[in-house]
Amino acid sequence: MSGFDKDWLALREPADKAARDAGLLNMLAQTLRDGNPEGKRPPNLLDIGCGTGSTYRTLSPLLPKNTHWRLLDYDPALLAEASARIGEGSPVEFRQFDLNNIDALPLAGTDVVTASALFDLCSANFCDRFVGVLAPTGAGLYAALNYDGQMKWSVVHPLDAAVTADFNCHQRLDKGFGAALGPDATHHLAGALSAFHYRVLTAESPWVLDERSAPLQRELLEGIANAVREIGELVPEEIEAWLTFRLEQADVPGSLCRIGHQDLLALPG
Repeated sequence: MSGFDKDWLALREPADKAARDAGLLNMLAQTLRDGNPEGKRPPNLLDIGCGTGSTYRTLSPLLPKNTHWRLLDYDPALLAEASARIGEGSPVEFRQFDLNNIDALPLAGTDVVTASALFDLCSANFCDRFVGVLAPTGAGLYAALNYDGQMKWSVVHPLDAAVTADFNCHQRLDKGFGAALGPDATHHLAGALSAFHYRVLTAESPWVLDERSAPLQRELLEGIANAVREIGELVPEEIEAWLTFRLEQADVPGSLCRIGHQDLLALPG
């Protein structure tokens, strides 16, 4: 699967970093430090669907400097951007990989698999297959920023609920890995991992956007409107009226947009 633009990923990265739950990040970092004391082998992380390396840039300052990373993505342009941004001299490998071939995921020696804004694009079958491959290795999972179906604005528009409902329907369409779980991803993934006796923790990680994030809001709103047009429940005039109102509000000081996400940390029991 591909289709994500490096400019969009760069635009959303600050919001992603601010949204990630600090408690789960710190617990993950502490677990890796405790499991790999000084003198032992460095921690090994596998980041799937890495994009331009946002997860690496967030986590690496919290981990031992010799932590080894393998970054996987299907899109060679995103891998090239990740390599350029991370730079030479870092203990990072880059590899093109199609996650539809999940049984061949290179998990040998991996302590934790990381993924950001990925599993809400995936089907229940994909998640179950992934957990079935992950669990026998004893590796943990940090799955962050999965959309949870909640969109709210401090200034209400009459069509907000209808737009959100249609957008959530669109989120459940096939994104390259079968009919996507969309807002149900974290709940489903937690259940699948618990069945393999993982200790699973989840936390909210919403974007909270104000006028300082207006460029991100504008791109987000255009994307929401395009998705709602594809669903076809609202007439074009309604969608345009909603979009025009929301674009105007994006620049208004104190007007807030909250987009819900959830983070998940699963460690072997």
